[in-house]
Amino acid sequence: MRQMKRRIFMGAMCEQIAYSVPDGVRNIEKYDPEKIRKDRFEDESIYSKFKENISRRNHLRMFHANFSPTSIYGTLTFDDDYEVHTFCEAKQVARNFLRVLKYGFPEAVIFLYMGRGKSTQRIHFHMVSEGIPAEFISKKWKYGSVKRFDNLREHCWYQGVDHGQDYTGLANYLFDHWTEEVGGHRWIMTKNAKKPEREEPTEVQIRGGYSEKRPPVAPRGYMLVDIKATKYGCYHFIYVVIPPKQSREKKSEQHRHSGRLD
Repeated sequence: MRQMKRRIFMGAMCEQIAYSVPDGVRNIEKYDPEKIRKDRFEDESIYSKFKENISRRNHLRMFHANFSPTSIYGTLTFDDDYEVHTFCEAKQVARNFLRVLKYGFPEAVIFLYMGRGKSTQRIHFHMVSEGIPAEFISKKWKYGSVKRFDNLREHCWYQGVDHGQDYTGLANYLFDHWTEEVGGHRWIMTKNAKKPEREEPTEVQIRGGYSEKRPPVAPRGYMLVDIKATKYGCYHFIYVVIPPKQSREKKSEQHRHSGRLD
């Protein structure tokens, strides 16, 4: 059994993956720990959860690769005159609306999520965008109202620690907004969304390899913020660019609003 590692850079985040390669694999550089044969799983539910976790990680990587404090987050609702009752109708509205936005700002990157309100059960959209003014979005949304627009924060706090531009909380909230009723993909994104930068994998030369107690050294200028391990011999070490120090006033304001987005 040999251990490989590869780094993935996305925005202010870096993910280092260390994974075991079974004996007998000839081309270890091409081995993908996220492509495990379905027959290795005990039942369909475990396999489905495995695939969901892969989708969650891919979404998180894409989210960080495309958004920063210059990006905006908003909630779009339907009023009584334009209310949609099925997600088939909602998807058509979403596609048409994205075409309108892209016509005005062709370089904009947009991620859109659909769901129902917990109390009202009415369909609404969440949207995160880069390169398009909030005023333009509000002007073009003719189907109801925009509940709010917020810039993504430069300082995201988790358990009292400043994680800088780590949008894991918001990204996972939006990912989990999907239900089986929505169907299809969990989010809609524009085709020009940037992909994370993946380095070629290399073999780990450290005796005993990496583990939760023995993570790789952080890239220069980054700090370790999370470690996730799977039972399939894979470790995900998550790093973020070390955030600049905040003034006392800004720090207090961030803590007061720490739950607004994530």
